[in-house]
Amino acid sequence: MATPLSAAGAYATIARLANASPLGGEQNANDGSFATMLKNAVGAVEEAGHKSDAQTRTAANGTANMVDVVTAVSETEVAIDAVVAVRDKVIAAYEEIMRMTI
Repeated sequence: MATPLSAAGAYATIARLANASPLGGEQNANDGSFATMLKNAVGAVEEAGHKSDAQTRTAANGTANMVDVVTAVSETEVAIDAVVAVRDKVIAAYEEIMRMTI
């Protein structure tokens, strides 16, 4: 089970990845590039994680609706699974390109 410290580290890593530009320059929010799309997706996962943490904290205080907590945690889990699936596909595509002969 994830601890609050590991969750905070994961969110910090996601935030750092979301704010990093692969080209070293500023990214335009509407440029339609893969990097911008990926940055937006990672930002959405980070936001879902923060929402899930907030709901969990209110549940620990006894003031939250458990349906809202479970929904927030499930949304975060689905978002992270989607990011991991995209990452796996990108890695598989890279490995396939590296196997190609010139």
